[in-house]
This record gives sequence, structure tokens and C-alpha cells, in this order.
Amino acid sequence: MEFDVVVLTDHRYVDPNEKTPYIQNVLQEDQLVLEALQNQGLHVVRKSWDDPDFDWSTTKYALFRTTWDYFDRYAEFSEWLEKASKQTQFINSKELIYWNIDKHYFQDLSNAGVNVPKTVFVEKGSETTLEGTIQRAKSDYGFATDTYILKPCVSGAARHTYKIKNDTVSEHEAVFQDLIKEEAMMLQEFQHHIVSEGEISMMVFDVQFTHAVLKIAKAGDFRVQDDFGGTVHNYSPSASQIAFAKSVVYAAPELPVYARVDIFKDNDGNWALAELEIFEPELWFRLNPTAAHTVAEAIKNKFFS
Repeated sequence: MEFDVVVLTDHRYVDPNEKTPYIQNVLQEDQLVLEALQNQGLHVVRKSWDDPDFDWSTTKYALFRTTWDYFDRYAEFSEWLEKASKQTQFINSKELIYWNIDKHYFQDLSNAGVNVPKTVFVEKGSETTLEGTIQRAKSDYGFATDTYILKPCVSGAARHTYKIKNDTVSEHEAVFQDLIKEEAMMLQEFQHHIVSEGEISMMVFDVQFTHAVLKIAKAGDFRVQDDFGGTVHNYSPSASQIAFAKSVVYAAPELPVYARVDIFKDNDGNWALAELEIFEPELWFRLNPTAAHTVAEAIKNKFFS
């Protein structure tokens, strides 16, 4: 059987026995995308990326949606990604996914003029200390804070994300050493406005803004993800915020079909990029179902016209 598009998820969400509110949201979001693509006349199916029985050459395109176990199985996922890319085409493109999956892309966006947080990258296998990295951040990158965020360059759901203050550096040294043996890390200034004002996620499909949400961390935490008790609220961004989001999308190596642009007010009071998600972002279609049709129409027009 031939398919136009396979909507990709991970095995936990294919036929789950437990239907928590979180899983219900995943299923609803994917269903909205499936139906929108079908309404465009496309032959569509939903599969886990690691489905051992599926022949990826039987689909013209694969659309990444809820492949949210990839960062816990990165070596296995990378092997599959390379193999599948020789059998089908990806939405967004393979080149864009490879670029976006690793947060070294911040360097490219900064070079293109996008305001990003001050960031020091610590490459895998580096012989350095956390204290030494912080001192380099202050002397070479202009860090002006006593609080930092340490996180992996390939990650999601705040995996291995640490808030570190000057007086707790020594307490984090051992975990820092363990982490840089295994993967590249990034050190950033702690952004106080994310805690006090939240983080705005703006959905941009085919370079059209469709909708936005405001993510707020629970009291006493700094992580806005719902995995850690964060909450999501409908949000109406200003024209300048939408323009900033679109400028980020235009700064990517190629224009994505779908993107989520997370922005916040930095410590200097300027809008800055928290993250550009063009691989497998949560897109909150359940808050704006018509946006799923915007994506589906863009896919039909770009790949099937």
C-alpha cells in the first residue's frame, strides 16, 4: 500500500492502554493533523518512527509530529533517521531537521542577526570545569549574572537542565563532568523574565502566523514545560512579537513548512529567542484546530501540486 504522508509519533502513543490527559492531548493533536491532510485528498497513516514492520519506501513523505522519545534514544533514532531519509522525504526537510535537532543552530541565527541568549557551548569530551566555563562565559561572552542554565545541545522536555548559582557551582561539578563525557552542553545566563512573565510560543506555518500560547512555570520553578507543572494559556501577541517570530523563521537555512518560535524578554528587556522548533514541536492545534488545515494546505500546495 502506498501513502502520500506518514504522520510520525513514538511507540508510546500508537495504541496506549493508559489515556492520561497528556496522552489524550497527543492523540487529539495527531488526529487533527491526520484529518486535515485527508481533507486535502491525501492518503495518510500514522506510525511510530521505530515501527519494525513498516516499509518507509511506501510513503512519499514523513511528517514529524510526536516523536518525543528521540532524545532518550538518540543513537538509535539517528541511525533510523539516516536510513529512512534514503527511502522517503521528510517534512520539514532532512537538512533542516539535522540543522535544528542540535542547538548549535543558535550560532547561525545569532550570526544572522537574531537576538539569542548569551551562550557558551561545551563540546563533548572537553577538558574543562564548570567553574572554568563560567569564568570564560564572563570574560569572553559578557555574562553578567550570578545564575546560569546548563542544558544539553540535543534535548527536550528539560532533560538534564540545571539552574546553577555561583554558590552552588561546586555541587554541580560532578554531574557537569559526567555530562560532557557523553554529549555537548550549553551554558546560558539565567533569564529572569521567563520566570516572572513566561515564555511565548508562536506558531508560524508557511510563514503565516496562526496562533500563540503563553507558557508559565509553576511557582518556585523555572521550567515552563507542562512536564514540570507549567501551564499553557491562549495568547494574543503584538505585531512586533509576530514580526520577530517571522524574522527568526526567515533566518533558517531554508523556509520551514511549520515552525514554532519561542520568545521571551531577555535580562536587558529585549525580545529574544528561547528556541526555534522545526523538527517535532508541540503546536497546540487543539487550541486552534484551523491551524492544522493551514499546515495541511501548505503541504498539499508545496509537495503535491
